[in-house]
Amino acid sequence: MPFPRPVRVALGLCVLGALSIAASVGGAAAWASHSSEGRLQTVAGVEPHDVAIVLGAEVLSDGTPAKFTAARLDVAIKLYKAGKAKVLVVSGNNSAEHHRETTNMRRYLVARGVPSAKIVEDAAGNDTYDTCIRARNTFGITSAILVSQTYHLPRAITACRSLGVDAVGVGDSSVAKLRFWRTGVLREYPANVKLALDVLRGAGPEVAEPPSRAVADALGR
Repeated sequence: MPFPRPVRVALGLCVLGALSIAASVGGAAAWASHSSEGRLQTVAGVEPHDVAIVLGAEVLSDGTPAKFTAARLDVAIKLYKAGKAKVLVVSGNNSAEHHRETTNMRRYLVARGVPSAKIVEDAAGNDTYDTCIRARNTFGITSAILVSQTYHLPRAITACRSLGVDAVGVGDSSVAKLRFWRTGVLREYPANVKLALDVLRGAGPEVAEPPSRAVADALGR
């Protein structure tokens, strides 16, 4: 027995909605992949830049960077010590609720030999989009190496390029066996869609601040 007409209409609308969502997710993922093509580098292979930006992630309640965050910071240390970045910008949510991400990221770097004067905190880099737009608007950064886990870099590079920051990425995969890695990979699909929407509507940063000379001062300019 065929379904009644209202049921058929409802099912049809559900199918169309599902196809639309799939197209949006797939299109946004393809955009991020295309925009970042050829821009995923290694510590040894990346061209030297003035600035490397470490995108923030979890810090534990005792101030210790979680394994994902520490892995990113370790990549940044290698870049600095190899002369591939003159200044490291640590970008994250520095609120008490987030356990002072950037303060503790700085502390981790300094404890491992990076001079404090060569570290700049972006204390309101609350997500990837905000990190990129604040890099341009607040800190005057027009070119940078982005540091994160490898699965995150296509979106991060795309975000920065879309906002006027010529970005390449050096990624970490040392924590790929941790359980959260798979969750992070899956999270990129909706996050790509959000990025596309933010770019299309010209979203501003969550926290807008006057221009800062912090990066220029750290570079000695």
